[in-house]
Amino acid sequence: MTATHESAAASDIPAAEPQPAPGATPPRRPLAARAAAELVGTAALVAVVIGSGIQATELTKDVGVQLLANSLATVFGLGVLILLLGPVSGAHFNPVVTLAEWWTGRRGGPGVTIREAAVYVPAQIVGAIAGAVLADAMFGEPLVEWSTHDRSAGHLLLGEVVATAGLVLLIFGLARTDQLRYAPVAVASYIGAAYWFTSSTSFANPAVTIGRAFSDTFAGIAPGSLVGFIGMQLIGGVVGLALVALVFLPGRDAAE
Repeated sequence: MTATHESAAASDIPAAEPQPAPGATPPRRPLAARAAAELVGTAALVAVVIGSGIQATELTKDVGVQLLANSLATVFGLGVLILLLGPVSGAHFNPVVTLAEWWTGRRGGPGVTIREAAVYVPAQIVGAIAGAVLADAMFGEPLVEWSTHDRSAGHLLLGEVVATAGLVLLIFGLARTDQLRYAPVAVASYIGAAYWFTSSTSFANPAVTIGRAFSDTFAGIAPGSLVGFIGMQLIGGVVGLALVALVFLPGRDAAE
């Protein structure tokens, strides 16, 4: 084959797509797609939490069984949502997680930018409210009915600090140890356990907390309790990041 023929043959071969270097961060989805994933994921999560609570109270009067049904539905629903939407947006569904990721990545490391956080957080809140309205609609409840479930007691607020700190420690601990692939199982399992070992039943999420105020059902929270719960969740996020920094200190060379 002549050089001319070789050149012509080569031109017929489509150029290969450039491949990222091993270990490189894959291209991010458009911000609109990520915001949509956060909105849809948070809406679905709140619909699961509130809907399963309504269903449980209709099926049994035993509060323990109601909480068991509510927690199991949340575990399975949350795990599926993280698995599905994690590759798109990171599956935060939680302003505390978003703000914590912004804080840890603010010096140019991996994480969301302040602009991205400013899009994620409103999407999560809107999604949570939409999920509450959807759950009420599915069970024939008033679409918006402020909850009368007061949760302002001090021991409940302490429970929210513990629940949120543990969640942040888990997520960022998995990231520090390169085990985020286990997040769907690990995060869902933690929330399921925290339903039972924290006095507040582990809201651990400001957006979900706001959404749950829109439904006067088993999983609701009175609007008057929102400020205390959200404040404790933010404090829990700070405590969680402090624990991550303490527990997951970078290793030192043996020669040091």
